[in-house]
Amino acid sequence: MKKILASVLVITVLASAGYVAMTRDDASSSTGPQPLESPPEGAALVTVSVPESLSEQAQMGKRIFDAVCADCHGENAAGRNGMGPPLVHKIYEPSHHADPAFLLAVRNGVRAHHWRFGNMPPQDGLTGAEVKLITRYIRELQRANGIE
Repeated sequence: MKKILASVLVITVLASAGYVAMTRDDASSSTGPQPLESPPEGAALVTVSVPESLSEQAQMGKRIFDAVCADCHGENAAGRNGMGPPLVHKIYEPSHHADPAFLLAVRNGVRAHHWRFGNMPPQDGLTGAEVKLITRYIRELQRANGIE
């Protein structure tokens, strides 16, 4: 019984350490855009490098993003202080938030879990095809910023 209890304790400690290591926001990381220091309300939260060219689909996605998403998520998905998180951020890399997560977020909204901006409400009026174009735009921005 003591061996089982000790094993459970070791697994719990290792899992906790892994969780802390994975969720730590390491601003010194070379992956992705770097956070800006104390931006004013509504200002960009990260600096985003925009690629010299975007695919045709990403260009269409940018137009839709600018019309529907940029009010909260900022120009070039850099986030807006006090309004919405940056989508060009390692949290939204494809291995953590796959492309279908963007469609689910638009359709169902998102309960606040990574950031302290509050819940994101569902976004009415966007088709699945439009969300795919927006996602393409975000993914191309992410790749240009070292997020794969």
